[in-house]
Amino acid sequence: MRKFRRDLPIRMPKSAGSLRRGIVAPGLWLFALLALFALGNAGQAQSTAGTATKHRAAAKKATGKSAGKSTSKPTVKTAGGATAKSGAARRGTKRTKGRAARTAKLKQAFVASTELRPMAQQLAAIRTAAAYAGVSAYAHRHTGETAAAAYLAVGHAYLLDNRFADAAANLRQARAAGDALADYDEYLGAKAEHDGGNNAAAEELLKGFAERNPDSIFVDQVPELEAQVLLGMNDYAGARRVLAAAPDSAGRAGYQLALAEVNQAQGQTADAGSAYKHVLLTWPLSYEAQTARTRLTALGLESSLTAAEVRSLADAYYKAGRYEEAAEQYHALARQSGGNAAERNGFAVAAAACDLKLKRLTREEAEALTASNDENGARRLYLLMELARNRDDLAGQVSYVDQLRTGFPHSQWLAEALYSSGNMYLLRKDYARAVTYYTDLAEHFPQSTNAAAAHWRAGWWSYRQGLYDQAAKVFEDQIREYPGAKETVSALYWRARLYEEQDHEPGMAAAHYRALIRAYSHYFYAQMARERLVALGDAAPVSVPALEKYVPETIPKLDDTAPEGDPHLVKAHLLVNAGLSEYVPEEIAAAPGSSSWSGIAEAKIYTSYGETYRAMRVLKRALPFATSAPIKSIPLAYWRILFPEVYWDTIQAESTKNGLDPYLVASLIRQESEFNPSAISHANAYGLMQLLPSVGRQMAREEGLGSIETRQLLDPILNIKLGTRYLRQTMEKYGRVPEYALAAYNAGENRVVDWQAAGPYHGVDEFVESIPFTETREYVQSILRNQEIYRGIDQYAHGVSAQHAEAGSPIAALPSKAESRSASTP
Repeated sequence: MRKFRRDLPIRMPKSAGSLRRGIVAPGLWLFALLALFALGNAGQAQSTAGTATKHRAAAKKATGKSAGKSTSKPTVKTAGGATAKSGAARRGTKRTKGRAARTAKLKQAFVASTELRPMAQQLAAIRTAAAYAGVSAYAHRHTGETAAAAYLAVGHAYLLDNRFADAAANLRQARAAGDALADYDEYLGAKAEHDGGNNAAAEELLKGFAERNPDSIFVDQVPELEAQVLLGMNDYAGARRVLAAAPDSAGRAGYQLALAEVNQAQGQTADAGSAYKHVLLTWPLSYEAQTARTRLTALGLESSLTAAEVRSLADAYYKAGRYEEAAEQYHALARQSGGNAAERNGFAVAAAACDLKLKRLTREEAEALTASNDENGARRLYLLMELARNRDDLAGQVSYVDQLRTGFPHSQWLAEALYSSGNMYLLRKDYARAVTYYTDLAEHFPQSTNAAAAHWRAGWWSYRQGLYDQAAKVFEDQIREYPGAKETVSALYWRARLYEEQDHEPGMAAAHYRALIRAYSHYFYAQMARERLVALGDAAPVSVPALEKYVPETIPKLDDTAPEGDPHLVKAHLLVNAGLSEYVPEEIAAAPGSSSWSGIAEAKIYTSYGETYRAMRVLKRALPFATSAPIKSIPLAYWRILFPEVYWDTIQAESTKNGLDPYLVASLIRQESEFNPSAISHANAYGLMQLLPSVGRQMAREEGLGSIETRQLLDPILNIKLGTRYLRQTMEKYGRVPEYALAAYNAGENRVVDWQAAGPYHGVDEFVESIPFTETREYVQSILRNQEIYRGIDQYAHGVSAQHAEAGSPIAALPSKAESRSASTP
């Protein structure tokens, strides 16, 4: 009898550079007591009605990660989800007491296991024999919840290494030692037993899981795992009953895959095939989908997929950038003898598009495609145009675009060809021709993806050619038609400049400058606008209705404290001690009403063990509007994580030594590495300031440090020392003009020399906007914007501190620079 088993591997968290040493920091117990105090005395956050339901629905979207294995991330279960309505008041009192007891136990376990954290984090990250030995020895030396957390750490690591018997043994010891993390011990233990072939033991752990652990984030995952366990025990009817009893989990890919396998096991081949197809087509990018396709093939049912269904899979792969997989599907479809000629040609053209992305399409292959009169024919011409551009064949590029204009005037592939052609001529410094292509795109395809960018470029490069009237009209249209486009920030500024210098209308100029400052207060162009307003003197802004829409984004409710004693939050801290950091987001999201504080709570946890960059990313996702928000509109605790000042003493000292603004250096580090000292780029740049090994060695010699090894550039202190020296030298080469120096730091000195030669420029703002590489242009503007934000944060923090001092009130809750640098406050 065929047995069904799918491994459910646990996702490994990213390692922190600070954890590689595997040592316990001095004063760690003091930190634990302070953290416990913070957890127990956090201010109350206001719960929002329906928030828990929203989080649960969002969590159900998670899908698997490993081929043939159900790796769906844990789905959120709200704390009150299992509570019956009758007798609510009486049971509510009991739940409150039970919640307080659970929280107290979790806090005690957190304090008791604090010394485990660096070792457990290291084990989860690298899983060497020495790391296993260290955590195992720690577990043997301790008892109770401390030992339980250590055994959980080891069991979790063994699961990552697919050593199921060892994982199961350690998770059994974890359950015997304590129960603060009982749901993790049980769920992961059941997974280890199942993957190791001991389904009877797995079923013992899963039976009644939801009743024992009603608030667990695993509640929605348990049915699919238990169904797999029962399939392994040949209890097919039991597997079906388990799934039928959990309709709330039916929206998960893992649930549907388990249902398909139950159907197959019970001989319901047609139903199984339909269910496998449902998984494959509904979640095409998941690994459950890969398992489903394998099963379809084994059943001889893969041929039941229609050409349209296979095409939908290939299109999904293409949109996700999985070009090799997409090409395989398209090529297979193109080789099929069935279907009409137009369909086969569409598949062949789509396959060729994948090959172009993979840089293996030849001119001969593209020309051999059928020159049809539909969108496939248009796409063929677009591919030929791109190949002509790649080989610098200007005549071919013009010819293919003209053929698209004539034969396919409304095709999206004409729009793509126009944008690509404009970019080509821009890089060739043929600005007039670039403007022609950009204008054509903006006029004929105003709703296309690249319309706003093309429209702006048409205006800007008209301006650079001195066609100011033409540029002014484009800028006005940009402000009116594309208010949400990032390029419109530039349009506001440069239309103001034209009002000021060409039209001699200071009131209109002032109105545009003020609208820019109002909506994008920290941006590079907002800084330029402030300077221009000073130059304008007392010019009164006029009323411009088109500018009224430019206002700061609405800031949602943001709490900088979490609710007192929330068990999910305390459990998240404990999970970090045990090396299970990947579950932190789900645990926090499971707390009712967490929408206003979940981001800061998660970020503070990562900050507490030195992963500044990870904490920053959490808040970047949570607050995408932060860089345009007024400083005082967001709590300082958020700003200190979004704009960290770790290594501040070193940054300040080395900046002073090299005549640099420390805020500029911090902003550069934020842009280069997000303060990840272990960052290594695809270009082989190392550390906080992303130094190339050759540059690092040269700076080390100049510093009198002799010869250094490349790996030493990952030392944050050394990297800052050498990086600031290099930045100072770069600044000096360009007359200490930061815009030039930053452009060179990103793109290289030769390119900056080339861009400078494309002048003359009437100011450094013109140079910045004329940088043809979007990445470099945005890099320069972002660093200068962030320098302004860093300075504003500190000025605001000092002002708040002074107000508290004058009022005689305590200011202990105000995040200080020292706190933002510390890795000791969860």
